[in-house]
Amino acid sequence: MNNLPVALLVSLALIFPAVAEDAIPQDRGNHLPAAPYLLAGAPTFDMTIGQFREKFNATNPTLPLMEYRAIDSRGDNSNLTRAASKISETLYASTALEQGTGKIKTLQITWLPVPGPDMKAAQERAMDYMTAMLRFFIPGLSADDGRKKLSELLSAGKGVRYFSRTEGALRFVVADNGDKGLTFAVEPIKLALATP
Repeated sequence: MNNLPVALLVSLALIFPAVAEDAIPQDRGNHLPAAPYLLAGAPTFDMTIGQFREKFNATNPTLPLMEYRAIDSRGDNSNLTRAASKISETLYASTALEQGTGKIKTLQITWLPVPGPDMKAAQERAMDYMTAMLRFFIPGLSADDGRKKLSELLSAGKGVRYFSRTEGALRFVVADNGDKGLTFAVEPIKLALATP
């Protein structure tokens, strides 16, 4: 796929229509409300995309993320800056950034399955990037445990447009759009103190 803007819009569209955290997985036919990171006051990670990329690349030298490039979003009134980084013809990293601060609201890895002799290798590479992103936010997780955790999340979200699981201050999102793509995202959530 040589058309980066179209592929990036597809990847963002996979996550854009989402529901609240830990919701029941949604069928493809159901209409979904806005993704949590689009809501007013949604939290951000305490880093910019440049800081994330630098740390990610230092931790994962065999899985580099190239510079993220802004996506034209003139028709979008969410007050977010969207950006993406092409990893390969079938694999993209994307993000939504808070305007003004540039802090990260969501980080996404999207694999676009293209049938052919390289499909299995491309899928394995996508799983490597998704596992690395998962481990970036859970630093004590071993590579094997990270892959196992990713497999559990992807299995839980298989065949549904939106699945999320909250763990601590993180929301893990899976958007499975079948042959149109698979997106794995990590987002921050607000923690609230329980009142007695």
